[in-house]
Amino acid sequence: MHSRQRRSHLGLLLLASQLFQVGLDNIPPISLAVLGLNVYLFLFPAAPLLKTCVSVQQAYWFRDWSRLLLSPFHHVDDWHLYFNMVSFLWKGIKLERRLGGAWFLYLISVFSVLTGLVYLLVEALLTELMDDQSYSVACAVGFSGVLFALKVLNNHYHPGGVTYVMGLPVSNRYASWVELVLIHLTAPGTSFVGHLAGILVGLLYTSGPLKSIMKRCADFVKLNGYSSHRDTYYSSAGTSGYRGNSEGYSGNFHYAPDYSTDHTASYTGGLTEEQQLEAAIRNSLNDRGQTRERGGPPPYGFSLSQEGNAEDIRWRRLRRFDS
Repeated sequence: MHSRQRRSHLGLLLLASQLFQVGLDNIPPISLAVLGLNVYLFLFPAAPLLKTCVSVQQAYWFRDWSRLLLSPFHHVDDWHLYFNMVSFLWKGIKLERRLGGAWFLYLISVFSVLTGLVYLLVEALLTELMDDQSYSVACAVGFSGVLFALKVLNNHYHPGGVTYVMGLPVSNRYASWVELVLIHLTAPGTSFVGHLAGILVGLLYTSGPLKSIMKRCADFVKLNGYSSHRDTYYSSAGTSGYRGNSEGYSGNFHYAPDYSTDHTASYTGGLTEEQQLEAAIRNSLNDRGQTRERGGPPPYGFSLSQEGNAEDIRWRRLRRFDS
């Protein structure tokens, strides 16, 4: 995250050079798409920087929550974009190959929003503790908060190694914290709290409950999506419907679980409406006869007298369909 400015194109040219050196074919699709989105929004921003940066004042006081979505993908100048995207390039290649494209996209989406929320929380807390409103109006923009979260994740998956931060060898375990301090000291315009928020989100994932919460949400969506796709059912007064499966049309009746039915009654493809009506009457009479033999209750919620003959039954059935 950063705090403001704009425009030359040397950073973009260097980024393009870096991409061609790596080779577009060697960059996984989600990483390439996220990188492309950042470049596109730098060239064609969704709004001016002052309307995309996130702060307690703008997001919470003025309820402009859209800034949580916009701020990570906008940058102050081409150098800001260049350093963030080069850093993301290597992290994205390693993490997307390890986690898979779908989960990596999910991860980027959650981290982008959550980093902004944690940033707001920390800035609001500092406002109260320091009794200083400047923390609430500090406006941050850029992808670096998400990068710090990904850095924590990357170091978690590669423990025991060494990272060089500004030429200094640092254990992967502490690299994020060292980089946080060094960047703040050497680049005063950067958002210390924005970077800290990224580290905290990364730790929530690697050492806290975030990963399990994300898995539960993904499982819930997957389960419901699978169930609704497999068995979409529209009920009208609880007695008729359609099923989205290989059975096709399920008939106009809702059968009690214990009733025995002829499975051919559920198939009506190729029959005219009159033939379907006759088949439905025939099956309903068969069901009634089988139910009575077992001493069960009369089907479909109404009863006929014992004396009713077949013609009377047929007339009553026809009246029911006409209504």
